Amino acid sequence: MIGGTFDPPHYAHLVLAENGLAQLHLDRVLFVPAGRPPHKPDEPITPVDHRLAMLDEAIADNASFCLSRVDVERRGPHFTVDMLRILDEDYPDAIIFFLMGGDSLAEFTTWRDPAGILEQARLAVMRRPGSETDLSALRETLPSISDRLVWLDAPYLEISGTDLRRRVSEGLPIRYLVPPGVGAYIRHSGLYASRKATVARRQVGRGEAQARDHRHLSCSSSESRC
Repeated sequence: MIGGTFDPPHYAHLVLAENGLAQLHLDRVLFVPAGRPPHKPDEPITPVDHRLAMLDEAIADNASFCLSRVDVERRGPHFTVDMLRILDEDYPDAIIFFLMGGDSLAEFTTWRDPAGILEQARLAVMRRPGSETDLSALRETLPSISDRLVWLDAPYLEISGTDLRRRVSEGLPIRYLVPPGVGAYIRHSGLYASRKATVARRQVGRGEAQARDHRHLSCSSSESRC
């Protein structure tokens, strides 16, 4: 399983999930969007309906990726250890791997009951640029982590939801950073966009339409000469 706010979901999430699926020989990967992350109490989060819709778009072309509403459909606070207990009840015979980035591993000891998390799931970690984990300190605090941690061989992708939201608000492109369906949903829903960025996109849209018209006229003229 892979958790997070998915605000928005992006290619780093999918690369992590696909590498976990292949390298760990998993049957499926559950994408579990968080309800209200306890470590982000004051950070505005996009309404869950939008985040679920974007995830649907992001994983639509992979039959091994599944969307789970286990966290968003329960009352908070939404701690990972509690969510894993529910998954363990739903999938009693499953071996659960918790897929995460190296930045999450670096903060793992600050989570609610990390030892309880390790009892219920193994950690599969993708190294992340700029994130260093003190494994010795982790082992001192959580001795069992040595047997419950595997590293995934995955490309380094420096993509974050924070930066994607900033780019959209400033009218910058996020193409090739998120799946096409996610990008289209963000545009059509007006998510993350400031008023200035919205005006800029409309102007760009008009400019692209004019350019297409110009190309069409040029081709028509060229064809008439032939």
